[in-house]
Amino acid sequence: MNALYENDPRRLILASGSPRRHELLTAAGIPHLVRPGSADETLPDGIAPADAVELLSRRKADAALAALGEGELLLAADTVVALDGAILGKPHDAADATRMLRALSGRTHSVFTGVTVADRTRAVTAHEETVVRFRALGEAEIAAYVESGEPLDKAGAYGIQGAAALFVTGIRGDYANVVGLPLCLCGTLLREHFGFPRPANR
Repeated sequence: MNALYENDPRRLILASGSPRRHELLTAAGIPHLVRPGSADETLPDGIAPADAVELLSRRKADAALAALGEGELLLAADTVVALDGAILGKPHDAADATRMLRALSGRTHSVFTGVTVADRTRAVTAHEETVVRFRALGEAEIAAYVESGEPLDKAGAYGIQGAAALFVTGIRGDYANVVGLPLCLCGTLLREHFGFPRPANR
């Protein structure tokens, strides 16, 4: 266990089946248990991307709270890509992934992740935005990338930690947020609102 957490008996529950979020927390040395859940992901028409991810992260947290035990903290998150204010979630199929990648080609877009941290008595929600720029993509490389299957379970139809790293000319903001979980924001919410981890002298 990371030495920062040795004096804290509480457990962090990641309410997500995303392997990328699990890997990010593990790489940061944050001990946690994975307890995936499900929630309604429909959105009101015209909702802003920042509001959308906060709403969805709260829904995911609410759905997982019933199973939260004494001494457990909950972390739920949702990520979308936004281009010109329009939300790009996970593609429905290969054709939808192709459409998204064509739209992102040569353009700048934003990645939003909403995060909710909760215990059995209270919850806090916030979001992170990272700006990403793609170079112009050729039709053949879009087709090859879609055929690889990598885009099909990812918001905006790409994963910056995979082959799509070759598409990115630059980012402004938190790289981990583009992968799927803004670690700095998560750490800030846990520390400032829940005192997690507890200081070593407590």
